[in-house]
Amino acid sequence: MLPIAHGIYRGLVNITRNSRGAFHTASAFRCKAKTSTEENDAAAPEGEGEDNTSSSAPDAKDRSKAIPVETSIRYLKSAAYKQTYGEDFVWTQYRRNHKGMYAPRKTRKTCIRQNRISTGNPCPICRDEYLVLDYRNTELLEQFISPHSGDVLSYSKTGLCQKSHLRLMVAVQQARDSGYLTYDVPFREYDYNEYYGKEQNQKA
Repeated sequence: MLPIAHGIYRGLVNITRNSRGAFHTASAFRCKAKTSTEENDAAAPEGEGEDNTSSSAPDAKDRSKAIPVETSIRYLKSAAYKQTYGEDFVWTQYRRNHKGMYAPRKTRKTCIRQNRISTGNPCPICRDEYLVLDYRNTELLEQFISPHSGDVLSYSKTGLCQKSHLRLMVAVQQARDSGYLTYDVPFREYDYNEYYGKEQNQKA
């Protein structure tokens, strides 16, 4: 039994020695890496390291920055827009994310809360910050207007949240009042007998 115990003791001593050496080498590598990063920070100008860390990871859900309408109009004619949406409308490829087999009657109230996207599947307008609903951005507004009836498409078809759909309705009405969008006045037939007597109609 003594030789076996002696062999086990020697094996444990060798393991601890090797592990100590490994720990020492690892700590040496850590020290070298730390000193190299400190030297790089010292060589860089003041405030440059903080800017690199902040600019390297922008927040994709931040919607606190207001995009001008002119930028949105240029974006609709850019190559980035063509690459993202192609020839389709911005709501064509969108699919709602809901629980269960059947979609709810109404979409969510809003996708943005406290200037941040609060859902994993925002609506076609809220997911792209460069799509600005404004009465001057007629190229975007026409995508949500039916070419047959001239009415604004329902949110059940486009997938817009309730807040974006309300903004769309306001922008379309302002564009029509300002003359940016043309629309046909519906033809109405009147029964003039209700306004004038039958005798006057017979005389005429």
